[in-house]
Amino acid sequence: MDVGLIARSFVRTLGQIHDPRFRKVFFLGVGLTIALLIAVTAGLMWVLNWLVGDDATLPLIGQVSWLGELASAGGFLVMSVASIFLMVPVASAVTSLFLEEVADAVEDEHYPWQPEVPGVPILDTVIDALGFTGVLILANILALVLYLVFPPFAPLIFWSMNGFLLGREYFTLAALRREGREGARALRRRHLPTIWLAGTLMAIPLSIPIVNLMIPILGAASFTHIYNGVVARGR
Repeated sequence: MDVGLIARSFVRTLGQIHDPRFRKVFFLGVGLTIALLIAVTAGLMWVLNWLVGDDATLPLIGQVSWLGELASAGGFLVMSVASIFLMVPVASAVTSLFLEEVADAVEDEHYPWQPEVPGVPILDTVIDALGFTGVLILANILALVLYLVFPPFAPLIFWSMNGFLLGREYFTLAALRREGREGARALRRRHLPTIWLAGTLMAIPLSIPIVNLMIPILGAASFTHIYNGVVARGR
């Protein structure tokens, strides 16, 4: 486990936070994340209102016309709470769509001797991002059970689980550009402790509202440094 490499990667990332390409990805990621959460919330409220209808007849009460409004309000409340947990996978997955631009900015600044890469096809990027989103959302939904069973350990479960998934995905995306899928997997297996720790340190501030919107970009840049660091050490 290379704690020094993680620390150096994070410091170098903070030193480049002024880069216009970082800001571009940040605003795109935040805008798409908020738009997606609003769309999901509106869709859930519409479905609940459609299922319940404008009015219904209840035993002992008779006909009521407020169930639709109640269902919509309930859906909004559910999504408001769920968005705290969904923000992690959604923001991270959206940012992963633009990770290559962040990685290019990092390598242009710190590793200019690296040869240019042809780039990952956009279809592969979208498929990877959708798969990553699905895994993160499913894992966080299943983790809700553990949070209820072991409430004192909920933060540790949240950080360690998301740290593993985020580290695994972000390192793979950073390495994929130069190593190919199999090469990225081999590097990931060899340096898993370092990757998991770096992912956990990324997951901790992801649980803080507002701050979590910036973390995926910093994580993408940091894992680009970590990838280059482990490759240089291997050589």
